[in-house]
Amino acid sequence: MITIAIANQKGGVGKTTTAINIATAMAATGWKTLLIDLDPQGNASTGIGLAAAQRELSSYDVLVDQMPVDDCIVASRIPGLDLLPATVDLSGAEVELVGVEGRTHRLAQALTAHKAAAEGSGRGHDICFIDCPPSLGLLTLNALCAADTLLVPLQCEFFALEGLSQLLQTVEQVQQRFNPDLGIIGIVLTMFDRRNRLTDQVSDDVRECLGNLVFESVIPRNVRLSEAPSHGLPALIYDHACSGSRAYMALARELIGRLPKERIAA
Repeated sequence: MITIAIANQKGGVGKTTTAINIATAMAATGWKTLLIDLDPQGNASTGIGLAAAQRELSSYDVLVDQMPVDDCIVASRIPGLDLLPATVDLSGAEVELVGVEGRTHRLAQALTAHKAAAEGSGRGHDICFIDCPPSLGLLTLNALCAADTLLVPLQCEFFALEGLSQLLQTVEQVQQRFNPDLGIIGIVLTMFDRRNRLTDQVSDDVRECLGNLVFESVIPRNVRLSEAPSHGLPALIYDHACSGSRAYMALARELIGRLPKERIAA
């Protein structure tokens, strides 16, 4: 199982929208996919169609009570896509774990056990996406310690660039102290509006600085992407023909091309 954290400490950059739709796109292309909601707001869970009342167990139980991942995941309405939901209890997890030894690796340990239990059973997942909260606290740190690599949604505006530099510094610190194998699989430009000159300027600056690390696929501003969560559906199912859905399918194809070939073959 390849584990990808979707993180950016700046809010409102399309992180959860990206998590929901890239997970759906991967499931649609035949990958058995797990989406972990690690944000106390639980928006990824809602966007997949799981109401708060249906979340009996969650990522909180995995982190704090060390319950097995298999006991907490639920099958979504989307074939091939499972969800580890989040509840508001998760907002207290950082305080509850503050004095716990190994608190930064709770999720990593849980996913290692999940992969071990799945070996030979045929119940495992090919890929896992972790939707992180908009902060660089203990929850995001758990995701970065558990992940093989990082996907960064970046809104095309000036302040997003400042946030990106902070995130890259955090990744470097995590590599040095906790997870030396953590990489960055790519940066995806979101809320792209060609009518806005600043959008093109930010895009050009990011590509000049980070080169091939930036995905060619860009996610446009699209009403359908905004409407879909209110219906409890990913945009790819709500309106598969809209520009946002097409962009996420293109991003999924590009992402598959960047994954390690030996992991895909396995």
